[in-house]
Amino acid sequence: MKNTDALQKQLVKIRRHIHQYPELGNQEYKTSAFITSVLRSEGIATKTIAGTGVIGLIQGKKGSGKTIALRADMDALPIHEQTKKSFSSRRPGIMHACGHDANTAIVIGAGIDLFQRRAEFSGTVKLVFQPNEESAGGAKKMIAAGALIRPAVDAIVGVHVSPWLKAGTLGIKYDEMMAAVDRFTIEIRGEGGHGAYPHLSVDAIVVATQVVAAIQTIVSRQISPVDPVVVSIGTITGGERYNIICSQVRMEGTVRTLNDVVRRRVKTLMERELKHITAAYGARYVLKYENLGNALKNSRPILEICKLAGESFLGVPQVKVLDKPSMGGEDFAEYLQKVPGCFIYFGTAPRKAYPWHHACFDIEERALSRGSLLLSRIAQDYLSGGAPRE
Repeated sequence: MKNTDALQKQLVKIRRHIHQYPELGNQEYKTSAFITSVLRSEGIATKTIAGTGVIGLIQGKKGSGKTIALRADMDALPIHEQTKKSFSSRRPGIMHACGHDANTAIVIGAGIDLFQRRAEFSGTVKLVFQPNEESAGGAKKMIAAGALIRPAVDAIVGVHVSPWLKAGTLGIKYDEMMAAVDRFTIEIRGEGGHGAYPHLSVDAIVVATQVVAAIQTIVSRQISPVDPVVVSIGTITGGERYNIICSQVRMEGTVRTLNDVVRRRVKTLMERELKHITAAYGARYVLKYENLGNALKNSRPILEICKLAGESFLGVPQVKVLDKPSMGGEDFAEYLQKVPGCFIYFGTAPRKAYPWHHACFDIEERALSRGSLLLSRIAQDYLSGGAPRE
């Protein structure tokens, strides 16, 4: 059995290697090959699915039983790293600025521990290394490729490092944890003309300003204040020259909601505002509205197993129950549409913490093995019937 110090040293090397060679979504070919080589060197059976996804399988020796999946995401971001660490990204403009390198290392470590303990449990542990979380679509692609079947997954746990939690602590959130993610594109189409004669044109910029203002009132005046909603416009472009009336404006934004009723209502209200405003000005509009990901709602029974495992392994003070959901998105939610499970945070706050997606994002590496052994404990507790181990 590998001791904790040896596992810790191994996980630091794994994390730093992945960190130095980041790859964007659906381009994680070298990352996938590296994960596969590490798992196979430990005796863990693997297969590649969905292009760059990796599945590891660990069969307990006590017989057949349930299957639990442990999921990590492994894609990086188009950010130029500024940490100035010896193991900084060697690929300019690409960085693991969200901790997916650490997520991957933690799940690999859990797999190593579980494989060495396979004589102690029945059932199966499936390690799921998912591509393309950042751009959304990775989870759906993995599911379509069979990540949750052969063997069928009975429960799934996703882990993500957090810069806001003290290193070595577990963060959990009951019920709704993260928001549904929608993307919209609006085109306002007017009639161009000379800037000196605006009365002979339909100014798309003027119409667009009315649309922007009206969209903000959807949240402030048309949705109950007890229902969290975010509507943000991220880009707006239009116009050709200072003395030409703009004929077309294009804007793109996102909507975040925590339940499907409000989600549908926001789209309906947006369409209504667009229809009324463009009609009043004699303009036209095109609305493209995409549902990119569902809201993430944790399964209480699975989350309770994680909580009890955390209290037993880390200590009660090291388990933090989060009281508010995040309006950020996470495509782990797509797995929860198929099987029960939960998403947990593992604290890796360094001495100076930067937020996810920051060019100076980093983690406290000393927490890696603790995260791995906690995940291993969670899997064993689930397979043994959900009772916390002593």
